Amino acid sequence: MPRIPIVPDTDDRILALNPSQSFIVQAPAGSGKTTILIQRYLRLLACVDAPEEIVAITFTRKAAAEMRSRVLAALQINQLVEDASPNEKLNRELAEMVLQRDRQFGWQISENPDRLRIQTIDSLCAALTRQMPVLSKFGAQPETIEDATHFYVAAARATLRLIEQDTQIASDVERLLEHLDNDYARTETLLADMLARRDHWLRHLHARTREELECALQNSRCIAQLKAFQLLPDVLHRELLQLLQYAAVNLIAEGSASDITRCADLETISMATIEQWQGIAELLLTKDDTWRRKISRKEGFPIGNTKIEKDAAKSWKDRFESLIAQLSQTKDFQLALPIMRQLPPPSYTEQQWEILGTIMRLLPYAVAQLQVIFQENGCVDFSEVAQRAILALGDSQAPTDLALALDFQIKHLLIDEFQDTSISQFELIEKLVAGWEEGDGRSLFVVGDPMQSIYRFREAEVGLFLRARNIGINNRKLWPITLRANFRSQQGIVDWVNRTFAQIMPDQEDSVTGAITFSPSVATHPLLERDAVNVHPAFVRDPDAEAAKVIEIIQFTRQQYPTDTIAILVRNRNHLHEIVKQLQKNDVRFRAVDIETLATKPVIQDLLALTRALINPADRLAWLSLLRAPWCGLSLQDITALMSIDQQDSSFQASVSKRIVWELISNETRMKKISDDGRDRIRRLREVLKPCMIHRRRQSLRVIVEAVWNTLGGPGCINHGSQDKKGIVKHLDDAARYLNYLEEQEVAGNLMDIARFQSGLNVLYAAPDLSAGDSLQIMTIHKAKGLEFDTVIVPGLGNIPRNKEKQLLQWIEQPRNQFYCEHDAQTSDLLLAPVRKTGAEIDPIYSWLEKLDWDKGQLEADRLLYVAATRAKKFLHLLGHTALSAESNDRSELKKPKRGSLLERLWPAVEQDFLKVAAADEVLRKNYAVDADYASLVRIKFNQEINRLNSEWVLPDAPESIRLQKTCESNPGNEAIDFFWVSDMARYVGSVVHRWLQQIAEDGLSIWTVERIQELRDQFKHNLLVCGMSDGDQMEVAVERIILSLTNAITDDRGRWILGSHQYAQNELKITSILDSKLTNWVIDRTFCDSDNIRWIIDYKISSHEGSNLQEFLDRERFRYQNQLYNYARIMQKVDSKRIKLGIYFPLVSGWCEWEFSE
Repeated sequence: MPRIPIVPDTDDRILALNPSQSFIVQAPAGSGKTTILIQRYLRLLACVDAPEEIVAITFTRKAAAEMRSRVLAALQINQLVEDASPNEKLNRELAEMVLQRDRQFGWQISENPDRLRIQTIDSLCAALTRQMPVLSKFGAQPETIEDATHFYVAAARATLRLIEQDTQIASDVERLLEHLDNDYARTETLLADMLARRDHWLRHLHARTREELECALQNSRCIAQLKAFQLLPDVLHRELLQLLQYAAVNLIAEGSASDITRCADLETISMATIEQWQGIAELLLTKDDTWRRKISRKEGFPIGNTKIEKDAAKSWKDRFESLIAQLSQTKDFQLALPIMRQLPPPSYTEQQWEILGTIMRLLPYAVAQLQVIFQENGCVDFSEVAQRAILALGDSQAPTDLALALDFQIKHLLIDEFQDTSISQFELIEKLVAGWEEGDGRSLFVVGDPMQSIYRFREAEVGLFLRARNIGINNRKLWPITLRANFRSQQGIVDWVNRTFAQIMPDQEDSVTGAITFSPSVATHPLLERDAVNVHPAFVRDPDAEAAKVIEIIQFTRQQYPTDTIAILVRNRNHLHEIVKQLQKNDVRFRAVDIETLATKPVIQDLLALTRALINPADRLAWLSLLRAPWCGLSLQDITALMSIDQQDSSFQASVSKRIVWELISNETRMKKISDDGRDRIRRLREVLKPCMIHRRRQSLRVIVEAVWNTLGGPGCINHGSQDKKGIVKHLDDAARYLNYLEEQEVAGNLMDIARFQSGLNVLYAAPDLSAGDSLQIMTIHKAKGLEFDTVIVPGLGNIPRNKEKQLLQWIEQPRNQFYCEHDAQTSDLLLAPVRKTGAEIDPIYSWLEKLDWDKGQLEADRLLYVAATRAKKFLHLLGHTALSAESNDRSELKKPKRGSLLERLWPAVEQDFLKVAAADEVLRKNYAVDADYASLVRIKFNQEINRLNSEWVLPDAPESIRLQKTCESNPGNEAIDFFWVSDMARYVGSVVHRWLQQIAEDGLSIWTVERIQELRDQFKHNLLVCGMSDGDQMEVAVERIILSLTNAITDDRGRWILGSHQYAQNELKITSILDSKLTNWVIDRTFCDSDNIRWIIDYKISSHEGSNLQEFLDRERFRYQNQLYNYARIMQKVDSKRIKLGIYFPLVSGWCEWEFSE
């Protein structure tokens, strides 16, 4: 009987099903969030009059589809097994209640699943705008698009063109351009970025006076001061005050201008001003904002001259060190104190206020331009749909007919992944429940996990979850529930996560900064034998070595746990370049979801250069790239000579403008200084391009680019010198994806916006290897959310993300504090700062807001680590690097990880792991050796040598045309093979065995054992069902035959020889050929060359034999199939002149027969 885990929060889960109560449920990773959501939905279905009275909202179409399918599956009641879990019994009970309600009211849910209102929040917004086209101001419903970047750019351009008008707004455009040093491109980009994020700032632009905004600055200073005071333990106040006064008096006596001197007349810590808090920070912290371990005269602690003075000085220093030791235990105070050094001024300068006003007047015009462009194109983004949906509902004082209708129709609202709600979406939810009252029979149920809120870049605000939990939604109080059971990970993973994230996550939550406290879980799966979490330290950034370590972990895991799933999770796609290379080099198949960007691939870069050159003869960079591409391969010396000729031409025309490269290579007299080889290469290129240049923009751009690429030998330059057929095919597939994308974007043989084309190319990814299966997947941590894997590998923890681009306007909301301002208009403060003037000094207000935003990003980095770690079911591997600094005494000190890296956030939990490895001398020597050789590695990486076609290369002639007779799909041998005697079961078994023999040969015999084959019993059954075999009495017989066949293949000598490593080995080789003027298709089970350079062609036959004379059976089978193998050999002989032997392998009986092929 399987072990039924004890669920520690069963009572809370039952409570959450109460239909009369509203709840907000925090569901940590692996706690069964979707299960409780579905159970709540089923419970509500059992008590409503119509299914439409319940609305369930998710944030992705995939989540909505999964929830709908699971609800419908729960209603398909099957016989309950005896050892069913309590959860299965509960689902059965709820389903019976729903089906009884269904029969009572005649819903017929199974026949009408669309009555279940389970949808994404975006589809809900679209539905609202469709019902109220006038109030939403949409009219006809526009198309909703995910990427509206080109519309933002177009709106920004239209806004800047207002400078041509004779209006006040033209003066504002002129003032903004002047502020940014007339950098038109940068100004356009900044405006476009603001439009993409208008969901956050649009509501802030009106009715904000200078007094209010400066009051917000003062309150921000006050909040930081109050927070520092509250986090300082009371027991340390007196000691800190005495040390401050002692240091201040000494510094004043020496005439020092240190900030510490401001504390000389401080009476109590509670009365300290902001300037005095800055003095406290100066005393306690170093320049790097770490605790000051050493104190000196510079900080007001002189060493003294006499013995009495020295003893007194030592006493003061000992007291200081004791204070620092106690403060080291207050993590949050150490974070709050450095903020006092970075506080903004309490008011704006006149210049700041002027440009801030300019930006605030311009942005509404930019939004208006965007709405015009949306209307012209019949498209909108998701933010626009959400805003118009809110508009269609009206407000609480004047609700629309739609709002009143919804208030009547919706009785229960369920929201999934609530931690990812944006401000507009939250406002929409508030309006949906605006008319609800306590005890009216309606309920709101929101579920999510703020510890997994990682989508700030999509405008998600985790603080809204905290706000809803603390004060409810639109005065609707929500009963908080926090789940604790973890049904995903083994106990070792759960224990490590509990220890680690209790250290690195904040001790106090804060809805403004997004600080989330850690909520521990309780494992329901037992502890496994091996270490659940392994940290792999490195002390130099070496992507190759890290990739090799990842390969090693994968190989070890597959050897120990062959059927387990593995995931490689990274923060940024850029961290995967070397890992993907190593995986491909080691022939490790994987599935990568949106990882390999096409724009970074050499074949795509060459095709892009060719495209740009053909549409714009003046694009010098594209033409030079074209000359350097492998199909031309002009040397750097020849390119330099060609360009220097252009520079030395003193003719009048050359002095007016530079010659385009096409003119240079078209003039023979201008190429005399180029080498003979270079001239030959240019002539061949010129001959191909000449008709294209003459007929430019008269044909399809895709057709021209593809034809030129093929004619110049582009496909032949892929993986030059490599025998990796899979890699070549993959690169050709990438080229085809590029050409298809080019065809989609071109207009009349031209690209109207090359910048937009290249931006689109940057988010175009290579197709994943769908045949690789799910055993190894690569993705970003964001993509992995909601998934689970047996083993998770997280490399690149020591890498830092790209710097965030500056914004035209920086803003943040904070709760109002009235210490320094008596203005009482708002419950929250808005902090605004304009972008710094080009060339000016750092703007302290903008820097302060950047710092607050950085802090929010770092808190999200903690949550990102939590998401990565909690994807693991069995094992977690963490890889990162930090530096070692060499000391004068030949000892090395471990440096802290780089600021902004995930390793920096994880450091309190893994520092000891790094110290242990760093302490081993052999590891130090090894890593320093790598460090010493790093420059040579870089030189190799940036080698300027190129692979190129021979200058005498010509495009091969196309094969002669032939007259085809009837196509033969299978063996057209002299006598057709009769398979009437083969049973359906034998056919299904043969298909499955063939597939797994191919997998074994590709994986290598070293990782395949009899035990592993036995473990795949359920997988074999699934394969048979997919093939079409019914789940009847013969199923177990078929599975046993598969297991016996595969076991024989990996244990007997002949099978191991066939499946072992050989030269030029291929499995399931598909060949299309012409035989006797007939087009035929073939599949060769396995072929390779042995050590004697003999080509073997082997066919697998899953025939069974009962009786004593095995040899007679083998001879009979050879006679039956010899014509089939004879035709295989005839085809192979056309491409390989080696001696050929033929063989048939019978794994079910360990039989073998072979013979040599001869015409």
